[in-house]
Amino acid sequence: MAGGLLLGGAIAALFAAALPLSDPSSGIVDPPPDKIVIKVATVNGSGCPQGTAAVAVSPDNTAFTVTYSEYLAQVGGNADPTAFRRNCQLNLIVHVPQGFTYAVASADYRGFASLQRGAASSEKASYYFQGSSSTAAITHPFRGPYDDNWQTTDTTEWSQLVWSPCGVQRNFNINTELRVNAGTSTPGSSSFMTMDSTDGDISTVYHLAWKECPAS
Repeated sequence: MAGGLLLGGAIAALFAAALPLSDPSSGIVDPPPDKIVIKVATVNGSGCPQGTAAVAVSPDNTAFTVTYSEYLAQVGGNADPTAFRRNCQLNLIVHVPQGFTYAVASADYRGFASLQRGAASSEKASYYFQGSSSTAAITHPFRGPYDDNWQTTDTTEWSQLVWSPCGVQRNFNINTELRVNAGTSTPGSSSFMTMDSTDGDISTVYHLAWKECPAS
């Protein structure tokens, strides 16, 4: 299953805007100069069949992207009755430079939606470290009529960031979900939502915050 995602170099333009740093007293620092390495432990879900998602890390260690090619939820028309919900869970092994820890400060999601009048949809994302009881989950609703690209951003306050444990390897989990509900739309009419663009060239971007681990 790990082969279902491909690791590659990111396009620098995707990461031109880095996250601003907070007050130095917070302990937030610039990204470490050494590269981080992301490996895929597992990928599961109806929204990311094997071979349809890819991960890439930015050159400056401030973000990584996940690109999907078949992430589509739909209702009506000839859609399968189970197609109203699609999800994808990524279990990532993140190797960071020694002496540093990281947190996900924000995440950008984009795609396309075509919703009939009376229909509705939602995009939901949650992310957490293996073995941690802290899980951040945010849902963004959409209502028809709607026929356009969509974009959402989840942002975590600096004081609420969930940091990877220092000195311990914990896998990082990302669980995303798309749902479409026919609602009061015309029976048989088709509504759908994708997590990609009309040309399939779009990415979900996760921005990382860094700080140094306490001296052992």
